Amino acid sequence: MTFVRSLALALLLVAAPLRAEQIRVAAAADLRFALDEIVSLFRKAHPADSIEVSYGSSGKFYAQILNGAPFDLFFSADLELPEKLVQAGLAGPEVRPYALGRIVVWRPGSGAPPLALADLAQPEIRRIAIANPRHAPYGMRAVEALKAAQVWEALESRLVHGENIAQTAQFVQTGNADVGIIALSLALAPAFAGTGSYTLIPAELHQPLRQGFVIIKRAESNALAGAFAVFFAGSDVRQIMSRYGFSTPGGPAAR
Repeated sequence: MTFVRSLALALLLVAAPLRAEQIRVAAAADLRFALDEIVSLFRKAHPADSIEVSYGSSGKFYAQILNGAPFDLFFSADLELPEKLVQAGLAGPEVRPYALGRIVVWRPGSGAPPLALADLAQPEIRRIAIANPRHAPYGMRAVEALKAAQVWEALESRLVHGENIAQTAQFVQTGNADVGIIALSLALAPAFAGTGSYTLIPAELHQPLRQGFVIIKRAESNALAGAFAVFFAGSDVRQIMSRYGFSTPGGPAAR
């Protein structure tokens, strides 16, 4: 009997390192294409592990995590929401800044001339898509830029709201809006590049889109979550983020 128990214990010890880990990531929708590439690269070093990514608005993910949603990492489009999770004792030990995002005016159509904010007052532009400013940082910055450019009153009635910045871009791509104020990272993505034109909105017209992530408390002892956090600070990730127009700590400035 002792021999059987010893053998079972030995088998467990051998099998333990082979046990697959898993993490669930909540990510702001501006990361949809960049993070897909990053996760694919990470999986090459962790082929047995499971990484599940959900994309959406930062504000909605924040509310879900407050209510116990089983995420392990939260990549927000701002710093405020992950900082609130740390203050509430739900994440930590600190928020890790990972990027500075930018917004653009994007219009569909191959060869279409780019539009500046002032051009949006043209009467033929009837529907302008922005992310919902109630819970999407990119929508908040779009509103700030429209007000700073002194076109808010003329355009407010033409605005349509996407639930997140990816849905906002989809509104324009599918013809449900004439133009959109979307993330530069989406305008540079293969799904959008070459299908329209964009104009970078001057950074001084809105508060910076400083973005950060946190490890949720439930994952503080999850080795895979820790490994992904370390990996995200590496040079390979900075190169990918730069291609999608993000400025990163230690990386080149956005185009």
